[in-house]
Amino acid sequence: MKRVFAVLGILLGTISVLLFAAFGYFFFVTKDVSLDPAKLALDANCIAVFDGSGQPVESKTSREAVPFSAFPDHLANAFVAVEDKRFYSHSGFDYRRMVKAALKNISTLSFREGASTISQQLIKNTHLTNEKTVQRKLRELKLTYALEKRYTKEEIMERYLNSIYFGHSAFGIGDAAYYYFGKQVPDLQPAESALLAALVKSPNRYSPFRNAQDCLIRRNFVLGLMKEQGYLDEAAYTSALTVPLPAEPNPIGKGSFYLSLVYEELEELFPDAKAGEFGNLRVYTAYDPALQAKLEGFEVPADTAMLVTDNASGALKALRATAGLPRRSPASTVKPLLVYAPAIEENLLSPATPILDERTDFGGYSPDDAGGASGGYVSARYALAKSVNIPAVKILNALGVEKGAGYLSRMGLGTDREDHSLALALGGMKNGFTLKELADGYTTLANGGYYAPSGTILRVENAKGGTMYERRPVRSKVFSEDTSFLVTDMLKTAAKEGTARKLRSLPFQVAAKTGTHEAAKGNLDAYTIAYTTQNTVAVWLGNADNSPITATGGGLPANYAKEILETLASAGAPADFEVPSGVVRAAFDKTEYEENHKLVRADPLAPLLIDPEDFFRAGNLPAEQSTRFSRPTIRKPQISMDNGSVTIVLCQTEYYDYVIKRRNRGMETTIYSGPYREAVCDNSVLSGEEYEYTVMPVFEGHEGEPVVLPRVRVGAVTPIPEDWWRD
Repeated sequence: MKRVFAVLGILLGTISVLLFAAFGYFFFVTKDVSLDPAKLALDANCIAVFDGSGQPVESKTSREAVPFSAFPDHLANAFVAVEDKRFYSHSGFDYRRMVKAALKNISTLSFREGASTISQQLIKNTHLTNEKTVQRKLRELKLTYALEKRYTKEEIMERYLNSIYFGHSAFGIGDAAYYYFGKQVPDLQPAESALLAALVKSPNRYSPFRNAQDCLIRRNFVLGLMKEQGYLDEAAYTSALTVPLPAEPNPIGKGSFYLSLVYEELEELFPDAKAGEFGNLRVYTAYDPALQAKLEGFEVPADTAMLVTDNASGALKALRATAGLPRRSPASTVKPLLVYAPAIEENLLSPATPILDERTDFGGYSPDDAGGASGGYVSARYALAKSVNIPAVKILNALGVEKGAGYLSRMGLGTDREDHSLALALGGMKNGFTLKELADGYTTLANGGYYAPSGTILRVENAKGGTMYERRPVRSKVFSEDTSFLVTDMLKTAAKEGTARKLRSLPFQVAAKTGTHEAAKGNLDAYTIAYTTQNTVAVWLGNADNSPITATGGGLPANYAKEILETLASAGAPADFEVPSGVVRAAFDKTEYEENHKLVRADPLAPLLIDPEDFFRAGNLPAEQSTRFSRPTIRKPQISMDNGSVTIVLCQTEYYDYVIKRRNRGMETTIYSGPYREAVCDNSVLSGEEYEYTVMPVFEGHEGEPVVLPRVRVGAVTPIPEDWWRD
């Protein structure tokens, strides 16, 4: 018996020591922790957002706080039902739930089951970080106890619902009621309260605008709990189940679209975050207030979206969007990304490649140019700069629609399979792209062929200054540096001589493309997307209801883009685009190009400046090389005899000399040696004699193959065959 008492004594002593140590540790960890009423103030911001220079962005992240007295009964009941069903009876801690959660975590070894009450969540959201440590949990316990002693349950619920995050930049119950339903809090219905309570677990996952099916299941689960716990009777429950989800959001505040994008990006960075877990974050963005003011200052005749991206970081510096970022037909702005860059990458095309601009039937699809087909040949550079339609469709036909669409998808520009037709070359698609997505595609070209989606956030810090996220774009290669430069150079032509020529007066290099979506009732969309080595600027005009716009073509958007680019350059002009090592500038034979519509490398002996030049990928230079000067060739001259004289009419070929020889009775005589003449006459022939003449072109001592002319007999009229030139 003495031994038993001894063992019990040791156990009690050990337990006492452990309890003493635990209490000591608790008091040590929490000694400097105290409840701060200021952090529970109803107008406190949950997230501090800073601009690109580190200055706070002056914006309110939540609407005016809603008092508990304005809550309909079912609102608080919905949150109690799903978050903390013993909220009104416990003193801050649900011990039964804590034990149950602990047992489940131990049995599953998952440690995912939580047991925090609404009071604990409020403390965590307003006073603590989200780190999962024993120290933080002990501080939470002390602060929750102090909270319950100082505030009533109604005050706690009021502060909780006014401080939590409901997704899509909606902070607090006032924001949430307006954003999701366009209502004031007192006007919420039970189904709507249940939906807002459903969002708390994961606003991103259960958003009705992103995952409608998951949202519906979760909302109905909350309604079931409300019925089970006596907050709804059978009739109210059944009626609430039939209420549809909201179809579209109601934007919070005019001019806050950039901030809305910031919060959406936060959700993507931390997709599993629950309501309130964004509290006390410091979010550093690339936002440029002066640039934003420039964008906001334009008076536009329609809805608009305008943005500026920093190419190096992929960060959005400014964004104006009067109707959000709707998906619209990209019109001709898709041509560089879908048609020209892929075709150059696949070595099907060079900027100088000649293409016949004539109406063509592609299996029932017969596109036309804006002013009608010219019927002549144009270069790929000209076709892109002037946005000629038929060549773009021809190139896509040669490339293959699937291959072109594959390149688009690698730049985040996904297309529906049903849109995979040649009409895609002209922007013909069902859903279209947002301006941000299109701009990211052009930034790919500006960055040497590497794609990364743009974003607003540069860095996220917690309350202690620890970095939770830092922007380091993961770029994926879509095009070679060579291809990107060649398309950029073609778009520089568009900005100087083509559809974007309103930018031509800019004193620095800029690549640009315009686009216009035309319909029977008028123009529906107008674009200009331009980029320098530093920034990408994109402008869209249209109407959210798809009514026609008064602006035609890319003219007005180009004017806006020009002013934005001038503003950007006020701090220093951007550098020129550098020619990569894999690109060469080469001359091609002018005669072959103009007469035979072939790309043939110029003869190295060609006189300076007579042949046109363009850029080529070093591995895709024209295979054939001209010998027009190293081995001169001419068409067969015309020969005739009249009144005892032989006349040879030369074909005019610039830069050649001619040597004409006559053969008679085994004797060869040079009758002419010199520059081009229209005709050479031989008056020293004898009647009755037969003569044979040869004409040889010469360039700087390089002799061509002599051309033998038909024999002539003096004294007889020599008929000239109609097809003499074919011999």
